[in-house]
Amino acid sequence: MFELRIISHFAAAHQLKMVSQKCENLHGHNWKVEAYVAGERLNPAGVLMDFGELKNHLSKIMDELDHKFLNELSMFNNNPSSEKIAQYIAETLQSRIENDLVAVSRVTVWESENASATYTPNSKKSPH
Repeated sequence: MFELRIISHFAAAHQLKMVSQKCENLHGHNWKVEAYVAGERLNPAGVLMDFGELKNHLSKIMDELDHKFLNELSMFNNNPSSEKIAQYIAETLQSRIENDLVAVSRVTVWESENASATYTPNSKKSPH
């Protein structure tokens, strides 16, 4: 199995509901995103997929989130937790990859240096 990882960032604000009082206040983060894709076979060029293509897909997703108040984005249903953000990025990234041999294996979203959430898709797309 081969796995690629790329890293990106975005800055955004959110306000969580039904968590600790501190996090229910409006606040922001400089989010770090690690996205992984995996597959069992390399293409004829000897790579799983082009890093540039993968970075381009993730960059477009970051543009959707960057400098936004995440609670206002419909995909988070007014409670944009790190878990939901990781899931959204993973599912959106997978939908943009047009290679049946490559699947998003996980996405980790860091809201600080010591706090992150990881989403691992139960992918219908098998990376064989």
